[in-house]
Amino acid sequence: MEYPLNVETPKSFSYVKRNIPTVTVEQRERALRSTHYNEFAFPAGMLTVDMLSDSGTTAMTDLQWSAMFLGDESYGRNKGYYVLLDALRDVFERGDQQKRVIDLVRTGCEDVEKMMDKMYLCEYEGGLFNGGAAQMERPNTFLVPQGRCAESLLFSVIGKILNNRYPGKNFTIPSNGHFDTTEGNIKQMGSTPRNLYNKELLWEVPAGGKYKKNPFKGNMDTEKLENLIRQVGPENVPLVYTTITNNTVCGHPVSMANVRECSKIAHKYNIPYMFDAARWAENCYFIKTNEEGYADKSIFEIAKELFSYCDGFTASLKKDGHANMGGVLAFRDKGYFWRNFSDFDAKGNVTTDVGILLKVKQISSYGNDSYGGMSGRDIMALACGLYECGRFDYLHERVSQCEYLAQGFYKAGIPVVLPAGGHGVYINMDRFFDGKRGHETFAGEGFSLELIRRYGIRVSELGDYSMEYDLKTPEQQAEVCNVVRFAINRSQLSQEHLDYVIAAVADLYKDRESIPNMRITMGHNLPMRHFHAFLEPYAPIRK
Repeated sequence: MEYPLNVETPKSFSYVKRNIPTVTVEQRERALRSTHYNEFAFPAGMLTVDMLSDSGTTAMTDLQWSAMFLGDESYGRNKGYYVLLDALRDVFERGDQQKRVIDLVRTGCEDVEKMMDKMYLCEYEGGLFNGGAAQMERPNTFLVPQGRCAESLLFSVIGKILNNRYPGKNFTIPSNGHFDTTEGNIKQMGSTPRNLYNKELLWEVPAGGKYKKNPFKGNMDTEKLENLIRQVGPENVPLVYTTITNNTVCGHPVSMANVRECSKIAHKYNIPYMFDAARWAENCYFIKTNEEGYADKSIFEIAKELFSYCDGFTASLKKDGHANMGGVLAFRDKGYFWRNFSDFDAKGNVTTDVGILLKVKQISSYGNDSYGGMSGRDIMALACGLYECGRFDYLHERVSQCEYLAQGFYKAGIPVVLPAGGHGVYINMDRFFDGKRGHETFAGEGFSLELIRRYGIRVSELGDYSMEYDLKTPEQQAEVCNVVRFAINRSQLSQEHLDYVIAAVADLYKDRESIPNMRITMGHNLPMRHFHAFLEPYAPIRK
């Protein structure tokens, strides 16, 4: 017998507390001036609520903290290396049929034969994570400290391959929405990133502020994708990317049907289909709760199908690895990516394996392939965290927090993008300022800095300033979403934090005409300029 209540049942509790200091407006103003109005340089210890990013800001679980004590800091083939690679197989390839070899380490197994048979000497090939001798002969999984390292590794190596084959040629890499670091790495390899999504659907506001079912606003516009491939020529599109969830397009999810269609289109033209999979679990949650045919499937079973459609992926596992450090690049053994970027002789024998080239770059940039720039403690915490991210209760609580914040903004009349995504809430800056601020004003960045100055709340401008509207072609400019993101840290914030943010933004919205514009004083053309450019405020011109 059940005794239901009209409130949610608690699913966790906190046992570590960090106090927030009292900081005055004058102190924050001084810090802003001293850091050249760069929000990334503002001291975190002076903030009340930090919503700049959900990357690596997770409050880890007790199981993760305990796993850190089992970290093996050996330079070559530490225990965590085997544990993490098998955790990746569990999470992305095995569905509900998981092996969880991490438990051998957690229980202190001393049976050497068992450890050899179950963990150390297991051979795997044909998937995204080769094992044993196959990982040495055809490396296809590369551990790195975070997602942008995986992107840098990928694009620096394939950029060199393409430039050697076709000197000076420009390539186009389409996506449903490249995030800032992905765009930056693509530009640095001399190629053109494109973002293909339905902007009209994105800005749509449902009646009453809620949809009956999530409309998957993060989907790739597949008609635009195929038209672009035909327009520039398949030979000029080395990769097709899908970001799950779509961070650039306000954190919205991508449906399984859309992923399936994108994969079909890419393969039709012999193009590898890649994921930016930083928020894979949140995307699987939305598929489970909104897409027909998936309600009775587990998050891991959905992930298994999802990743079966891709040829490789990069991921910051500081997001849906529920960890503070970690990233990965992986590609399918002998799949489209391997075939397209490796070299073969006339008889079909491999002369240059792209995996070997990636491994050389990995070792020279991040260290031995067994740790990829991470400590053994971080590796164990990450392996444990991957399983946490597949828990439905955890994901439901997380997505519900995002929707609570979004609905709070909506009820206050703030032009919030609805529904909320899985990791944050976004405000449409063009509508926030009633269409009175031009692209050159960087008013969204002014909003972000004013939130810091007045209330000690740090968010992330992901619009005209960060996405470099003024440096793009007209086609690319039309693909920019002029938004500010309120990222929600995993397992960290309470409703008290969210209510404070709602009240602050509602108050600032009433006084939005006083928010300053911003101009760049240094670093206008620097790659990923928002991380290091200098700014200064100036008063908006009254219209």
